[in-house]
Amino acid sequence: MVSFTVRMAFRDEDREEIAAALRMLAVESRKEPGCVSYIPHVLDGSPDTVLIYEQYVDEAAAEHHRGTPHFAKYAVGVLYQKMLDRQLENLIALA
Repeated sequence: MVSFTVRMAFRDEDREEIAAALRMLAVESRKEPGCVSYIPHVLDGSPDTVLIYEQYVDEAAAEHHRGTPHFAKYAVGVLYQKMLDRQLENLIALA
């Protein structure tokens, strides 16, 4: 199992566009055969910070996700163009 979070910061004026892109990206990502969980969040008290929790059956499924048309359209085409900062945190399950 591969689990990680992606934390991104955006400008206040981009909030609606980012939320719309994340909703579409979540819908499409959850349809991928190797996707276990794909949940975008807005941080409580920091509405311009997004945290996405992602979990895939293996590294190949995570790589597949990054090569999909919906990733190119919504992540690369919208999120990556608007983000001010991005942090990736790889997670190791304890149980």
